[in-house]
Amino acid sequence: MPYEIKDLGLAPSGRQKIAWAAANMPVLGSIGAEFARTRPLSGLRIAVSVHVEAKTAWLAKTLALGGATVSLTGCNPLSTQDDVAAALAEEGMDVYCIHGADSQTYTRNLRQALAIRPHLVIDDGGDFALLLHTSEKHLTTELIGGSEETTTGVKRLRILEREGKLLYPAIAVNDARCKHLFDNRYGTGQSVWTAIMSLTNLVVAGKTVVVNGFGMCGKGVALRAAGLGARVVVTEIDPVKACEALMEGYDVMSMDAAAPVGDVFCTVTGCRDVITDRHFPQMKNGAILCNAGHFDVEINLEQLKAQSVSIQQARPGVQSYVQADGRCLNVLAEGRLVNLAGGDGHPVEIMDMSFALQALSVLYLAEHGRDLQPGVYHLPAEIDDRVAALLLEHKKRSIDILTPQQAHYLATWDLSETE
Repeated sequence: MPYEIKDLGLAPSGRQKIAWAAANMPVLGSIGAEFARTRPLSGLRIAVSVHVEAKTAWLAKTLALGGATVSLTGCNPLSTQDDVAAALAEEGMDVYCIHGADSQTYTRNLRQALAIRPHLVIDDGGDFALLLHTSEKHLTTELIGGSEETTTGVKRLRILEREGKLLYPAIAVNDARCKHLFDNRYGTGQSVWTAIMSLTNLVVAGKTVVVNGFGMCGKGVALRAAGLGARVVVTEIDPVKACEALMEGYDVMSMDAAAPVGDVFCTVTGCRDVITDRHFPQMKNGAILCNAGHFDVEINLEQLKAQSVSIQQARPGVQSYVQADGRCLNVLAEGRLVNLAGGDGHPVEIMDMSFALQALSVLYLAEHGRDLQPGVYHLPAEIDDRVAALLLEHKKRSIDILTPQQAHYLATWDLSETE
């Protein structure tokens, strides 16, 4: 069968979710309508590895409207929504993902999605890239290019590029303005706190929230924590970002200093071992630990488990690690992406922009990818501008346009020419 999912009978719920997402994604909807008319992706095979939920489903359906054959899998086993996967499989799309899949099944699903021998890939975190540069390298013979959704994946592509090992041109969609300025900051900020509040049913106001990492995602998590009434502490390794956090009004300290004072800890670094066995003994009873980085390596759960006398399921999505002195440290969503493993992910309107960029990056690669050498490329600025303009048009907002005189003024170094 062209799918491996939990249960095809879940499809009605998935169709309902997808319909809601589609109704609230006008930018991607506009692009989908254009794709349906022009069919610019006809004859192309596209493999997609992104969190499988309703918004991703609408992206996959948009690519199919453009004429592409689409094969979809997840990029995190706990973010897959089985009913959404079932709805797509019912429509005939190749779908390979199951919520809670073990590592063997998860990797098999990645390989199944790549088995269509894709012309184009959409990656989120670099799992496709890893396989395409190792065990599945033979599948790159027809590959035109790929696009990467998130910071972690872009970092790995740049490492491959730096080492001269990257096998195809890749567009860093994450670095586009309409992605990281909105998705990473406002999307992560809102969805992380929606998930934390839903999983714990606890108040945020009055608590001390420790945000590990002050990149665009960390900025969003800190911003929304402060808006909910928390005292925000930021930990960083970058002195400039630490100064930026200070000037935003947050406290800044090392993780060693933050461990005893935090009530809620949220890692957003993209690195491993941010919170370790050095920190757990210093934490308060009832401290909440969660991760909003792509991989589940930021909180060292193996070390926490080794220090614990038992692990109890306190609530759905909340595991309490009981320490020898009686303290309980509560880990959300098994240390995986809390906003997706413990919630619905970013707001629909935010992902409308991000996935519109993905759809147009695929179109760009389809038209120009064969002329590009292997490397990591910025998304063309005109695509960024088009997505923003479509959103403003939908919201019935207008902006100013430079006059010829203003454009000339900005383009010249000799200001006497403008007098």
